[in-house]
Amino acid sequence: MKEKKDKKEKKKKELTPEDILKYEIAAELGLKDKLAIVGWGGLTAQETGKIGGIMTQKKKQKAACSNVSGNASGSTAAQG
Repeated sequence: MKEKKDKKEKKKKELTPEDILKYEIAAELGLKDKLAIVGWGGLTAQETGKIGGIMTQKKKQKAACSNVSGNASGSTAAQG
């Protein structure tokens, strides 16, 4: 009997940086209250698509910024 009780208890998942970004974007889009009530499964395809699209844009921007700063320092060292 104790095993069934343990399975029913939900463990809180530790948030990854990607999860944090997802929540931040949902809040920016005004979906924080809806998310608290219905969860991720209760959002429409349009809402989740918007969140995913913005996440992709931000990831690309972050990667581009890190590549530019990484290339700038690497290129000067190679020339030096």
